[in-house]
Amino acid sequence: MANKLQTIRIATRTSKLALWQAETVKENLERSGHQCELIFIESTGDMQLTQPLYALGVSGVFTKQLDIALLEGKADIAVHSLKDVPTQIAQGLKLISVLERGAHQDVALIKDRSIFDRGHKATIATSSLRRRAQWLAQYPAHTTASIRGNVQTRLRKFAENEGMDGVIFAKAGLERLGLLPSDAIVLDWMIPAPAQGIVGIVCREDDTISSDICSRINHNESFMAGYIERQFLSTLMGGCSVPLSAYASVSEERIHFTGAMHSFDGDNFYKVEKDFDRTDWKNAGQLAASELLSQSGARELLEEIRNKKWSNENTID
Repeated sequence: MANKLQTIRIATRTSKLALWQAETVKENLERSGHQCELIFIESTGDMQLTQPLYALGVSGVFTKQLDIALLEGKADIAVHSLKDVPTQIAQGLKLISVLERGAHQDVALIKDRSIFDRGHKATIATSSLRRRAQWLAQYPAHTTASIRGNVQTRLRKFAENEGMDGVIFAKAGLERLGLLPSDAIVLDWMIPAPAQGIVGIVCREDDTISSDICSRINHNESFMAGYIERQFLSTLMGGCSVPLSAYASVSEERIHFTGAMHSFDGDNFYKVEKDFDRTDWKNAGQLAASELLSQSGARELLEEIRNKKWSNENTID
């Protein structure tokens, strides 16, 4: 039996949503008999709020400082929204477990539903290229503008900005903070970001004690789903600057996977939908990505996306 740590030090960002995630992991570990404390760290993504994420040109803007804390021995584990964790985790670290997945969907908060009338023009705020592309594919008469800040800040900006007709959030984030409005529109047609709604736990590769402890609170089906979706993303070499989406539904015997790649303007997209045996979960994301790339024009679109250069224009302050 592995030795018990005196206290498990949990690195976390300081936003309310990040703290909810870290506190939930802490509660799970404490129920297993382990003493924990939170280590608060500011991330690049939290400190740099003047540019859209895709314009920063940095991988892991919400995770890098926490990675450093782990590697320097200042913390034992780090808790993240798994969708923020680069598919290539920092050398010396590993994803050891995840909590049971929350809602995977996106939701839209809309001031006036008349924006859905045919041909109606509107401005929808989102800092996600994935959401932007899929929204424009559905509503080509609309325009989008980037918006930054934590959940509470974006809600405030939405309420105060008269030029903002709607804003898109991850449903899980609003639910976890008790901020999901009753009139929020669940976007069932929008494919989520890979691993959206999943809380991940990272530790050092050589830390067998933390690894053993955290593996005991892992939710297996959620881990498999996140692995598949992130493998799809990794195979297509995606990140914040690529509008890729993926969702894997894992049952007792089967995995149903849906993934897509959109052009930035939403005019062009490629989609793959496949069923796999559950035993094939370690290869499912790669196989789905290969099938998507086999479609005529998909590789050309991917190359066009990778070569796109971004500025901080079209940001709502």
